[in-house]
Amino acid sequence: PFVESVVSPANPSKPPELVTEQAALDALCAECRTAGRFAFDTEFIRDDTFDAALCLVQVAGEQEAVAIDPLAPELDLGPLLAVLADESVLKVMHAARQDLEIFHNLGRLPAPFFDTQVAAMVCGYGDQVSYGDLVQQICRVALDKSSRFTDWSKRPLSDAQVNYAIADVTYLRDIYLFLKSKLESSGRIEWLADEMATLTSVSTYEQKPENAWERMKGRARKPRDLAVLMEVAAWREHEAQTRDVPRSRVLKDDVLVEIALAAPRDAGALGNLRAFPRGMERSKSGAEILAAVERGLARDPATL
Repeated sequence: PFVESVVSPANPSKPPELVTEQAALDALCAECRTAGRFAFDTEFIRDDTFDAALCLVQVAGEQEAVAIDPLAPELDLGPLLAVLADESVLKVMHAARQDLEIFHNLGRLPAPFFDTQVAAMVCGYGDQVSYGDLVQQICRVALDKSSRFTDWSKRPLSDAQVNYAIADVTYLRDIYLFLKSKLESSGRIEWLADEMATLTSVSTYEQKPENAWERMKGRARKPRDLAVLMEVAAWREHEAQTRDVPRSRVLKDDVLVEIALAAPRDAGALGNLRAFPRGMERSKSGAEILAAVERGLARDPATL
């Protein structure tokens, strides 16, 4: 049976704690290290940049939950990064991949950790079950979603926004204890190993242009189409990284798939594609895309 949490849930009537001072962050990290585990989550935006921009970090220890403001001008996140990488401290997360990618880009990949979404799947709660659904089913609490579409980069944050963010870790400790108990009693705790190994591998978060095609969900099934898609996807990845913009700001996925299927050989054919941006075929980018198409057509289809 579920045991009521000792972590106080986010309460709109109580001012939430937003850590903006170094002394408070240092003390919090020391407490997490002493406890040997803590729950954490992040809020970020990636509207205008290639990599996600970290805007808030929520941490729940054994007795309290707080938010850390990484945008506070005098705050050094070094102690937080150190405790995230401390292998003697367990980090409890939900749907951890994007959070892990952020800290990989900051130079420290959190480990070890327990992903409650993966654990919930093994326990029969369905594939990619949301944190809110687990809170509802396990903790019998309905989360407030009123601040779901907050721009987390804007300051100051309201108490309601910070409370909303903190709620994302308030119940993680109890969900972890509940799922861990179920996994141990059913003998399935080892079933998490493969997924956790993938999530803790540095290679999972490396953004290599030559592998960018693997993210695509298009219809390039023939070897020739796949070869062209590989090359144009690599071009877009390099371009997005160089310009530090989201991939879709360069070209959307469906445009890449259309290029791969049509394999245009000149600017006129490229410009005639339905989804291709008008006039781009005559630009430097248009010439680079045509060169990528030629590289794809030159690949040996037998290798694909």
